[in-house]
Amino acid sequence: MILTAERIITGDGKTVLKDQAVYVAEDKIADIGDVSQLKEKYPDSPVKEYPGATLLPGLIDMHVHIGFWPSHSDAATLNDFKLAYFAADYAKRAFAKGVTTVRDVSSPKNLCVSINYAVGKGYLVAPRIITTDCAICFTGGHGWISSIEVDGPWAVRATIRDNIKRGAHWVKIMASHRTDTPEFTQEELNAAVDEAHRVGKKLAVHAGTQPSIQMAIDAGFDTIEHGTHLTIEQAKQMKEKGIVWCPTIAAYTRTYEYILENMNKKDLDATGRSFVGEQAYFKDAALAYKNNFKNLYETGVKIVVGTDVVYNNAPATPMSWEMGYMEKYGMPNLEIIKAATKSCAETLDIDHLTGEIAIGKQADILIVNGNPAEVIADIENIAEVFLGGTTVYMG
Repeated sequence: MILTAERIITGDGKTVLKDQAVYVAEDKIADIGDVSQLKEKYPDSPVKEYPGATLLPGLIDMHVHIGFWPSHSDAATLNDFKLAYFAADYAKRAFAKGVTTVRDVSSPKNLCVSINYAVGKGYLVAPRIITTDCAICFTGGHGWISSIEVDGPWAVRATIRDNIKRGAHWVKIMASHRTDTPEFTQEELNAAVDEAHRVGKKLAVHAGTQPSIQMAIDAGFDTIEHGTHLTIEQAKQMKEKGIVWCPTIAAYTRTYEYILENMNKKDLDATGRSFVGEQAYFKDAALAYKNNFKNLYETGVKIVVGTDVVYNNAPATPMSWEMGYMEKYGMPNLEIIKAATKSCAETLDIDHLTGEIAIGKQADILIVNGNPAEVIADIENIAEVFLGGTTVYMG
């Protein structure tokens, strides 16, 4: 199969190819070259043309919760079977946003591991899922209702071992909530990092406030989720240590907008009521991203795109929201696309498989109408999505 579009954005943050095409053989990108030359070289191959469109790598959402249930209006009735149906639907809806890989950073225990099993058996089609399985928090800590509560460095180590035993690819630690009180101690965070790295696994940490951000940097986590009140000096430390920042701007900014739109409604779900009760924090967070993102980006800290939007009826993996804020706050569009593709794949250690339009990579390909190199919102104008060379969504 030969795919042709007006332009190809490779995902490396700088390259846009014109009048080129991609040749897909089985599930891989087997060749890239001039349209006429590829047609001559592979005369029996079907050709799909997308006039005026852009071909780019399938997007990678680095912060999702496929099985997040507390915001459901019927949360009290949910059981494991209902959650599985919900999660499978969420995964399918991710394709409609151009997403071919997600990192799930906490869903109910065993859920994503089971979805990966079902995909492997051919029972369902879903994006590639890199999972932390259940997040780890201290007793009564942030996310306790859907996390594993543990206390003490050896309990943290034992829980990490159990998650990995059950199939987790990464580890997720909850280090703070929405106050300046850290939840785990430095000893516990250090133990988590040591244990995961000792067995070759990476860790993500929820750290949005001080001093938890600095504690996470000192411990040596691989990605810091949110980093809402990250400082310039800390961003420089992260760059030096190779720690990746997943800011999730939309999670806070869109939630603040959601609060303003819904705060007077009487039928809000529990999560919505919780958000309204924390209006001051979300306002402060939205302003922090608006005022600081560009300066933080300019430190050179590696940034990846993650959405983490979990309020009731929110769309799955709304990548255009997060990428739109990055554009609005001063990040160049090609760099944003890299942050949603190649940089994610590198961070997940799957860049040998995906994240870039390059020969030998899996044919995880997104076709959009328009030119997101100039207008990032065009990333939403989806024409077709391929996962390993197979169409999984058509706009």
